[in-house]
This record gives sequence, C-alpha cells and structure tokens, in this order.
Amino acid sequence: MANTATIGVQAMMLKESFTELGAFETLRKVSAIGYNAVEISQIPMTAENVTELDRSRNELGMDIAALSVAMETPKGMPGDSLKDHFDKIVDDAKRLDTRLLRIGMLPFPAMKSIGAVVDFAKEANGYAERLQQHGIGLYYHNHHIEFAKFDGKYMLDIIAENSPAMGMEIDVHWVQRGGLDPVRTLAKYAGRTAMVHLKDYRIGELPQSAFGLLESGDVTGFMAEFKDVVQFAEVGEGNLDFPAIIPAAQAAGAQYMLVEQDQLYGRTVWDALQTSHDNLVAMGHADLF
Repeated sequence: MANTATIGVQAMMLKESFTELGAFETLRKVSAIGYNAVEISQIPMTAENVTELDRSRNELGMDIAALSVAMETPKGMPGDSLKDHFDKIVDDAKRLDTRLLRIGMLPFPAMKSIGAVVDFAKEANGYAERLQQHGIGLYYHNHHIEFAKFDGKYMLDIIAENSPAMGMEIDVHWVQRGGLDPVRTLAKYAGRTAMVHLKDYRIGELPQSAFGLLESGDVTGFMAEFKDVVQFAEVGEGNLDFPAIIPAAQAAGAQYMLVEQDQLYGRTVWDALQTSHDNLVAMGHADLF
C-alpha cells in the first residue's frame, strides 16, 4: 500500500501576499482553492506571523507541513538560523505541530568547493541529530547544482553520505533541470524523502521581442532569450510526467507534495495555484488535498 501524501503549497510563492494581507488571510485564500497544507518559506517567523499560522490551523484546519531554516542566515534574507535561533525554531515547530524542517538551498559559501559542501553536510548532520532529540526531522531541498559530479559521484549523494541523519526534499523540476529522471531519482531516495516539490518544467515560446533583437543585429541578445525558454510551470502545464511522479513520490514515502512555481510569467499566484490544483484533481488526486 503506497503511503498517502498530502498535497499542499510552498509559501515562497505567497510571500507578497503574506506581506500585504498577513499570514491568516493569505492562507484563507489558499484554503478556498482547496489546499489544506502549507510549507513556510521566505516568510519571517515573527511573533505575529507565528500566531496567525497557529490561528490558521485552528480556524481553517491548515496543516503547517514544514518550516524553512538556514544553517546561518544570509545577509539581507529573512528567516531563522539553526546557529542563532535553535531553541526558537524548536518552539515554533512544536507550537505549530510541525515535525519537518527544511534547508531550502545549499549555503552560498558552500558552493565554492566540494570540501565546503562536505563541511556543510557534516554540520547539518549535527543539527539533524540535535533536532531528532525533539522529535523533529531535518531535510535538504535540491536545486540543479547538486547534480554536478565529483569523481563520478553526484554532489547530492556526497551530501547524503555525509549527513545520514538528514533527509531529502526532492524538487522534481530541479532534478529534471539537473539532467536526471524525477521518477528514478525519487526511487533512489525512497525511505529518505519526506517532502517532494511539485513543479513543472515547460519549454516556452520565444518572445516576439527576441526577433526584434535578431533584426537589429543583436545575436547575443537573441541567444540569451533562446537559452531562457526553459520555464517553471503550473503542475500539468509542462513536460514532466506527473501521472508517474505522484505515485513515485508516494512510494518513496513522501508525507507532503508541495506545489511550487518560481516564476509566474505574468499570471497571478492565485491563478497559477488554481491551475495546478485543477490539473492534479483531473489526474485523479482529489483525495490527496
């Protein structure tokens, strides 16, 4: 029997709404579309926001699936860090009945060398072990950079080997962009993956402006547009095989599958979330919301 995962929303998409409407009213709109779980990301965990998130649990039945943490907060970015706010993070998670924390990106300084990556993984593992004592799991979210190879080994595997206490949050779009098959990648990390990001991969059309560049002799500008046709897309609006990915995510043990779209190309976040919701329902997954 495949594990039943809950489909929710990755709140990075909603940060403008959180700022304008507040956490509760934003999640009321999310709930109205039909999503009942949210992963908090790029939202400052102020006392007010935490209170509103808690209220959304009680009044809307919203499941706070996971919270985002950094090892150290980069300059100019919101968010709590395990280094400086460990006890607060644990308190917030317990208050919101959240047992999953996720590191959303390899820290920028760790991108310098594979040695720096290993150091990051070992440090993350220490935090993962400390969090386990509180009944909380720590997970790592991939982009495409983790599919670089070092001595024939993917960076993501090097991270995994050096952080046995940390799990995975597999982002299927970035797996594809990294040149791998999402279904096979989910199978590879089965048992270690608590969350999956549902994000489609679309080849867009060249904009008319690109042909204007070409006519004016700006071939470099045209080629930049040509390279930029790889797009993020609403679930079901791109080329990824979601009818195979959803069962693969469930088989891998995912507790949550979170809809995310990094760029919206002129659409509103509400329209995009509605499209992803409707397409997933049409695929037969209404019971997962």
